[in-house]
Amino acid sequence: MKLTQAPSKLPRYCRPKPLKTGRWAYFFEPPTWARKQGCHVKAEALGDDYAAAVDRTENVLLPAFDSWRSRGLTDMVPASPTPGSFDWLVSIFRAHQKWKEVDHKTQRLYEQGLALFANHQLKDGSRAGSKQLSDFTKAFVDAVYAKLLVVEDEDAEGNVVKRERRRFANAAMTACRRAWFVGQRAQETKVPAINPFSRMGLKARAPGQAARQTPTATWDELVAFRAAAKQLGYGSVGTAALLTWEWLQREEHVFGAFEISHYRPKERPNSVKIVHPKNGEEAWWPLFDETGEPLFPELMAELDAIKEAIVSGLVFRRDHEHRRSRTPLPWITERKDLRYLRSIVKKIVAAAGLRGELSFTSFRHGGFTEGADSDLTDAELRAAARHRSTRQLPTYAKRTRKQLISGSKKRRDERTRAALVICWNNVQSLD
Repeated sequence: MKLTQAPSKLPRYCRPKPLKTGRWAYFFEPPTWARKQGCHVKAEALGDDYAAAVDRTENVLLPAFDSWRSRGLTDMVPASPTPGSFDWLVSIFRAHQKWKEVDHKTQRLYEQGLALFANHQLKDGSRAGSKQLSDFTKAFVDAVYAKLLVVEDEDAEGNVVKRERRRFANAAMTACRRAWFVGQRAQETKVPAINPFSRMGLKARAPGQAARQTPTATWDELVAFRAAAKQLGYGSVGTAALLTWEWLQREEHVFGAFEISHYRPKERPNSVKIVHPKNGEEAWWPLFDETGEPLFPELMAELDAIKEAIVSGLVFRRDHEHRRSRTPLPWITERKDLRYLRSIVKKIVAAAGLRGELSFTSFRHGGFTEGADSDLTDAELRAAARHRSTRQLPTYAKRTRKQLISGSKKRRDERTRAALVICWNNVQSLD
């Protein structure tokens, strides 16, 4: 029997197969890489009805596949959210200028939090995202928060185990609060002025739970880490660790915002531009004191060498070549991901024989601790970290060049004093 021509337009991953009857059968086949990664959407025979095959693929199978691939983010907002609903509020927030001003990492956290709240199923079977904003009350939000706070899992024996996800639930409420405030300014006639997500009294930890201590590195651990990094061929990571210790920058700023043009440009050869994308702060940090002595001699020597080798772009790049690029790639990916870097940091920590809980962030916290041990004033710490809120430090003070120089010199003096004490103790033990 003569075979008819196969349809030219088919959805993604939908392919035709000729039958002996002269008709075409249709099959949905997810890509091989998805199957290897454990995608729950399996290959499926769709029959020989073209319209039915397309309908099932576009409305059932592809949405399920995209949901798996995006970890649920594509479920957050329907294609055409109902005006006045929470889904609609989310779409207003994501289209607003305020959304664009948020850094990529925070955007991802907002998306996860908004999706968690919007996709929560209510008693009547509807989604919280479909509920009209005019129907939102503080009691309703508190009730949903209580549900999101606890999740049920199964252990290896099949028993139902309840666990708390307070940090995730709190982040969701924070994202919803921000979305409501932005939406109210953009659509004040449609979004109620009273924000039900405001002043919820969120607690960082459960009652009676001990505060989680952030692993903090010592100066000796930094020295050991840098030596191991150099020995393993990851010199850029060692330099970056010293930078985050000295200048108190977050890892996403060190690897994603610090560029060659920020370090000793022609117009300001004695300064470095410190960028803090999280709070929008930018500042020129002095590299020399009033007498012309360098404040960061070790770090400056290494950065000077990098500046000679790299003309432009990000300062910190991978120390090894990549098969797809002739030039070294940045440690941070285009999607602002640092998972590969973190695996390398763990490798260096293990090689140095350091505590396994240490991370790159531990060196930033170590710099803060050194500053406190050096008797830096609140003003000097605020100047170094570019903190603006009184919640970070007890008092607010003007950040000046003098404070930056004074703080840097105090920290170096404390470092030298500690080394002298250790040396003296060793001499005493020999006697």
